[in-house]
Amino acid sequence: MKLDILLGLQWGDEGKGKVVDYLAPKYNVVARFQGGPNAGHTLEFDGIKHVLHQIPSGIFRNDILNIIGNGVVLDPVIFKKEIDALAKFNLDLNKNLVISKKTQIILPTHRLLDAAYEKSKGNKKIGSTLKGIGPTYQDKIARMGLRVGDVLQTSFKDKYSKLVEKHIQILGFYDEHPDLKELEEEFFKSIEFLKTFKLVESEYLVNDNLTKGNSVLAEGAQGSLLDVDFGSYPFVTSSNTTSAGVCSGLGVAPNKIGEVYGIFKAYCTRVGSGPFPTELFDEDGKTMQKVGNEFGATTGRPRRCGWLDLPALKYAIMINGVTQLYMMKADVLNVFESLKVCEGYKRENGEVIDIMPYEIVDEKLEPVYTEVKGWNCDLSGVSSFDEFPKELTDYVKFIEDRVGVPVNLVSIGPDRTQTIIKEALVA
Repeated sequence: MKLDILLGLQWGDEGKGKVVDYLAPKYNVVARFQGGPNAGHTLEFDGIKHVLHQIPSGIFRNDILNIIGNGVVLDPVIFKKEIDALAKFNLDLNKNLVISKKTQIILPTHRLLDAAYEKSKGNKKIGSTLKGIGPTYQDKIARMGLRVGDVLQTSFKDKYSKLVEKHIQILGFYDEHPDLKELEEEFFKSIEFLKTFKLVESEYLVNDNLTKGNSVLAEGAQGSLLDVDFGSYPFVTSSNTTSAGVCSGLGVAPNKIGEVYGIFKAYCTRVGSGPFPTELFDEDGKTMQKVGNEFGATTGRPRRCGWLDLPALKYAIMINGVTQLYMMKADVLNVFESLKVCEGYKRENGEVIDIMPYEIVDEKLEPVYTEVKGWNCDLSGVSSFDEFPKELTDYVKFIEDRVGVPVNLVSIGPDRTQTIIKEALVA
């Protein structure tokens, strides 16, 4: 059996949570492979809206095993709050949620370090969510981080104290001298709560399921253009958000990967700092933000909005090996009589290119647009691809022709039911 991957192709916030929830019945296992509480996956069903941060989006299906993989960084305090918020749904979480022993733990001092680092950058802030993600991955790479399996060892508190001592020394350089008493009290209570769940060697669990013929879906967080290697560095996250991150984030071999579902919005958004060639500062951008309710699910910050960027989309498709495209939030564009799509960039020297250059962070790129006709109508009554207005069908076909990958799902609203899919083309 092959493992399928679902990930975002833009700067995050593409709507991955909704698609995972929609596709979940087709899978026996849903596994998160990177990121942490900086993610915000929003699900809406039966009149309920719920945001998940660290827990896989298959959690609302009682017959699905959900795995927090070794590539994730886990905040035990936020984890407990997430679990408490799920209590009203009467889910058997101790049965269908497990955590890799190799998952890195976010400490209270990681969050303090995150804030200190960001503050020190002044007007060159990267737009961190301040959840301690970067400092935790730093400790992981420096080989001094704490992992979930450590909480089962008698030496855990000693390891914790030694690491925190190093953090306090660093904070002192930034003239930060925190009182950790309350933070640590909540942290250790959350650690005891974490120990009530199944802590496992998840790489064996994932591969055993594949060997037995069970279907596994790897769920990505953030977006491909925020990848620490391939994103607009340094305005990126601290993990590999691309399909390659699945191999190291779950412990599966490249030859075990099957379908790669790439999620993108019918337009573009970005939270925080960093290059965004098609960003709009006019009424069109304000309309997208208002109609799309474009505010971060984790931070609440307003998202920057702009037209669809095809060079960026093609780049993400290439580095991920995307086999199917899922287009989200088509309904946000209902109000536009005409749409623009970026097909290239004009550089400062006048050269027109259709790739994402290394210099995208330092050089101002002017988008080269193609104008297409909008559908300018309500999509609420649509239930199949055949019922799309011609202009929407043309927009989908325009994208498919340019990127060479089929668009097999179009979302026309936030609820599960507002998902139009080509059933025959979904694995």
